[in-house]
Amino acid sequence: MSRFLLRRRGDWTDWASYAHLLLGTLLMFGPVAWLLLSSLKSPAALVQTPPTLLPYEPARADVPGRGALPLMRVTAGEHAGQVMAEIRRLGLQSQLVDPAAPDALVRVPIAGRTPVLHLAPAWSNYSELVSRFNFLRYFGNSAFITVVATLITLLFNAMAAFALSKYRFRGRDTVSLLILATLMIPPTIVLVPNYLIASALGLTNSLWGVIWPGVATPTGVFLLRQYMLTLPDELLDAARMDNASEWRLFWRIVLPLSAPALAVLAIFSVMWRWNDFLWPMVVLNQSEHFTLQLALNSFQGELTTSWNLLLAMTVLTLLPVTLIFLALQKHITQGIAASGVK
Repeated sequence: MSRFLLRRRGDWTDWASYAHLLLGTLLMFGPVAWLLLSSLKSPAALVQTPPTLLPYEPARADVPGRGALPLMRVTAGEHAGQVMAEIRRLGLQSQLVDPAAPDALVRVPIAGRTPVLHLAPAWSNYSELVSRFNFLRYFGNSAFITVVATLITLLFNAMAAFALSKYRFRGRDTVSLLILATLMIPPTIVLVPNYLIASALGLTNSLWGVIWPGVATPTGVFLLRQYMLTLPDELLDAARMDNASEWRLFWRIVLPLSAPALAVLAIFSVMWRWNDFLWPMVVLNQSEHFTLQLALNSFQGELTTSWNLLLAMTVLTLLPVTLIFLALQKHITQGIAASGVK
């Protein structure tokens, strides 16, 4: 009986696992929640001390003859507990008035009053992006680069993986190892050669100059090759006996059967292309060709930075990738498991 109750209540290891998962969830999604909530704050709320998690704004009241004044709650002195409007601060003293009797001034130490806050999300941060900045153009540039580059990446990597998995030729394994070895080369090493080639081909200040240098990825070739090795060769041999061409084998048999691995590569490619910053910054110089990542960098000036707009645009930049990941997340585990990646 005691063993049954212990099983129902859970062992300490179960509670430790739950605590570990909860801590991991907070560490992972805590910054995202802070980013989302901070994007709804006004510039004054972002620099408010002490900082608040929710987008609070100081409450104001219309005082006859003085306009809209911030409300303060007195915490010390004979007026403790009253809510008054602050006229000004003089040194360590604050001049307050009762909105119902604005003629009587009350002096209260700064430490003896606290601001009255109310929840006021600044939705204007998002609408201002469209009115002040060419957000839709930047979004269109990023979407074009991501979609076109992903399609070309899937095609090129699938063709390379098909040749390296289903054709037998001398040096096949060596070529596969060389492709995989390029993963150890930092992208900054080939940055200058890629730029020289793009400049010689006239691809600078062009969206195609961002797309072409990265369409063939060693990760994609390895992932698809590992998956295609699991496809039975007898199926392809039977199709060849029916006079099917190699292109038809690839297009009508191999690609449909490799759909799980292609879905995984598509998700990775979308994240790579959408979040790419270094290469577009090098190859693009004209603002009309900027991606969202470059547009985010333009918000940071030499003297001032529009943090409220920067945070709002960051949320909009993360939103498409998040939605795609949530819609296709099940294909990640299925595709990687079926690809034989350990």
